[in-house]
Amino acid sequence: MTLLNKIATGNTASIYLHENKVVKVFRDDLPASAPMYEASKQQQAYGTGLRVPEVFEVTIIDGKPALVMEYVSGKTLGQLVMEDREQAGYYMGLSVDIQREIHEKKIDSMEPMKEKLERQIESVGCLNQEVKAALLGKLASMTFESRLCHGDFHLYNLIQTDDGITIIDWVDASSGDIRADVYRSYLLYSQVSTELAELYVEIYCEKSGLGKEEIFSWAPIVAAARLAENVATEDEGRLLAIAQSALLDD
Repeated sequence: MTLLNKIATGNTASIYLHENKVVKVFRDDLPASAPMYEASKQQQAYGTGLRVPEVFEVTIIDGKPALVMEYVSGKTLGQLVMEDREQAGYYMGLSVDIQREIHEKKIDSMEPMKEKLERQIESVGCLNQEVKAALLGKLASMTFESRLCHGDFHLYNLIQTDDGITIIDWVDASSGDIRADVYRSYLLYSQVSTELAELYVEIYCEKSGLGKEEIFSWAPIVAAARLAENVATEDEGRLLAIAQSALLDD
């Protein structure tokens, strides 16, 4: 397979359009299991009936692991907001409706959020043992009904097509607490725009009946887990400050 039309580059892979399919070619220094791990999560989400791109195969291309999936044509809601800022409230409201639809799904086969967060927190080198212990204790104390959580939910992972909105990028999905998923989205928005972040959480609270305080109870845990991702564009200092606030809860 010869791939010529690169349409995006991410932290872990390059994305190509080939014969009306998306081909995600992973870096060869990643675990060989990476594409199967992502494919499994996307297939499980697809199986719930949500609008999710279908996965066709996991393969090897030029010695690198790759994932082949359905191509979805359209603009992301993020692009649409950038084109018309006055419509931010409208598109954010649409996104919250979709996220709440995701959260209505119960899925026992998905990776448990608690296990994922625990693994991430343990791996963060810049957190001392006292902070990690406080975070893990707080995580263990959380009680909730496990629901499908996207884990990377924002306007740029929603594609507006001619017949609806498709949800992409399921690699961070898990079965867990919807409040943690909402705070994760808030954290991602606040990295680039406090205004968008506040708009998002206000709309979610209004539509769901959840309180901002209960959503933000997950802040130290989710911020600490974010540190494990080593995202170059993130402000490590702000994540550390949020994570270390777990000590204040002891």
